[in-house]
Amino acid sequence: MKARFGLRRGPVLVAALLVALISAILPGSASAGTDDGRAQPDHWGVITRNTIGSPVAALRNGPYGSFGVAGTSARPPYGRGSLGIEVADDSTVLPTPSEKVDFGNEVDFYGKSLLGLRRVGFHVFQTGENVSYGGPTNMPNIRLEIDPNVNSTDDYSTLVWVPAASPVTNAWSPFLDATTTGYWYLTGDTGTATGCTQAARCTFAALKAAFTSRNARPTVYTVAVGKGRDFMWIGAVDGLRLNDYVYDFEPDGVKALKAR
Repeated sequence: MKARFGLRRGPVLVAALLVALISAILPGSASAGTDDGRAQPDHWGVITRNTIGSPVAALRNGPYGSFGVAGTSARPPYGRGSLGIEVADDSTVLPTPSEKVDFGNEVDFYGKSLLGLRRVGFHVFQTGENVSYGGPTNMPNIRLEIDPNVNSTDDYSTLVWVPAASPVTNAWSPFLDATTTGYWYLTGDTGTATGCTQAARCTFAALKAAFTSRNARPTVYTVAVGKGRDFMWIGAVDGLRLNDYVYDFEPDGVKALKAR
């Protein structure tokens, strides 16, 4: 059976009881695995090795507003919270703007087939100030660390989605579909090999075709929402969509919801 993005169906309650029973019989033997069919809220957080400077990526209430905004765009699209992100530009001693943060999951998507990714995107709270800092496409990204499997020597690349400009500012956006809007690129030798670089941007369809035409079977290491290394940005993200599941960022954790 192919590995897929999202959650596996299964008898969640029974599995949870089995884990509890094993823990009781063999203390310390229960691992923090993902074989109980649920996304583990404690597997989400700041990916420390991908963080530079002193940015903020934290689960929070709201934002609600901005002032004068009403209706569905005045509140997070799911629940009452979101992932708040605050990233500066030139705040380190490094010679170029370098502050960066990734908030993601290094466990639950490991080994999944990248080519199995069909639906992806998120909602964003963009402000007019962010546009003034870096232009209308000064936006957070979706980043997937992958094993590209393009050749025998290249075993690491980061796949990055750069959204197009949000259709609204100072309010929550509608769903931004990463399969049809914005652009994608790959870092390192994989970008060069596939022709999907930051200078030679790819659509989602072209990205997948670049792998299939080379008979490559890329697999996922991690999934994250991030920002940097470029312009200052202060805003929020919610409703990260990965195939049939939406990851709802709430103050008390990340909840996996079946997409409607």
